[in-house]
Amino acid sequence: MNVLIVGAGVVGVTTAWALVNRGHNVTVVDRLDGAALETSRANAGQRSYGYVYPWAAPDMVGKALKGLFSRYGPFKVTAPWSPHTLQFLAMSARYSLSQDCYRASHRALLELADYSRQSFLALREPAEDSFDGKHAGLMEVAGNQIESDVLRQKSHVLERLGVDHEWLSADAVRQQEPGMQGPGPVVGGLRMPQDGTGDCHRFTQALARACEARGVTFQYGTALRRWDLSGERIKGAWLQKVSGNLTPGAPTGGGRISDQDYLATDQVVLCAGCASRDLARPLGLGLPIYPVKGYSLTANVNDPSRSPLSTVVDHGYKVAMTRLGDRVRVTGFVELARFNRRIPERRLLVLREAFASRFPGAANLEQAEPWTGFRPMTPDGPPIIGWGRQENLLLNTGHGTFGWTLSAGSADIIGQLLDGETPDINLNPFRHERFRPG
Repeated sequence: MNVLIVGAGVVGVTTAWALVNRGHNVTVVDRLDGAALETSRANAGQRSYGYVYPWAAPDMVGKALKGLFSRYGPFKVTAPWSPHTLQFLAMSARYSLSQDCYRASHRALLELADYSRQSFLALREPAEDSFDGKHAGLMEVAGNQIESDVLRQKSHVLERLGVDHEWLSADAVRQQEPGMQGPGPVVGGLRMPQDGTGDCHRFTQALARACEARGVTFQYGTALRRWDLSGERIKGAWLQKVSGNLTPGAPTGGGRISDQDYLATDQVVLCAGCASRDLARPLGLGLPIYPVKGYSLTANVNDPSRSPLSTVVDHGYKVAMTRLGDRVRVTGFVELARFNRRIPERRLLVLREAFASRFPGAANLEQAEPWTGFRPMTPDGPPIIGWGRQENLLLNTGHGTFGWTLSAGSADIIGQLLDGETPDINLNPFRHERFRPG
């Protein structure tokens, strides 16, 4: 079967790998100039199978208020507030007020994450050393008793759901991460020993090369201009070469589209991340995906003995610090700012402060490479996976902050659906129909 995959981020490329290994002829198109150049470019570097959680958490409103009045608040909303931002905030708040919705979403995400961990371990390529990959776990550290109580409650939830974890005392935290020699207080820590780390950008680009070796065609710098619809099917799409790395929703340029720009297909898989919302609208789908902005700093390690061994999440700052071979990456913030790519210095200052409180002297973050990108978030949190409105449209998008974590499992599920198999997990929490009014 000829399959068109829209999007060459980590979700699109893992989907291409799953489908080509099932014998399908796969073409991947992406408006950017290569694989993994948007959300997958410089994310936290985590495959956090035990650390996934819904976006619409019960404490979301409190976090939002803290973000408005404190520069340390992890949740930011940048003015002016667009209608899209207000709609997403309203939907998120509604979901956050439902404990039943949160528990169901959390369980579904953990189930998909565990399935994705198994799928990732089954991947034959690429080799872990090609992307600084490790499976040394993730640890969230509490700096006071209130934070400790929150993590204790989280550990009880993980225990009920059967997720592998362990509670560490302050001494055990420092034994697990001996480089944590900073002044930040430590009361305890929650560790997920099966979680992994690595450079998602390097992983995705290596996997894209492996896909090409298997016969997958990649068309980079190519925007999808228009769908060709016939009844309940997508017959193909008109594509156009574009110059530069376009932001989703940006004009792709004028000019007449010729017949040579047309690509016929038997099947479409939409994996376009934040661009999925606009691409799905002509197909009769209202996908409430919002580009939640995040920031990162990546620097070379100066002193390995003072650096993290894996991923450490400071619960107070809500900042993740991840070791990537001879580099370290520090990430934080969830900001609603549409597609504003500006990087305010005050955001980077918080990342530097958080790192210095835990791992002073490990790396010079004043010389770090800054980055900002947009995570494709749904208002409740779980991604959108399953059939679309057209009989040959599959959706695999909206993975939010957990794209790499969930990518391998999501890709395997798409392969099962495409080949008429029963999916290995229940897809009801991930269907796009859950957002329909009523």
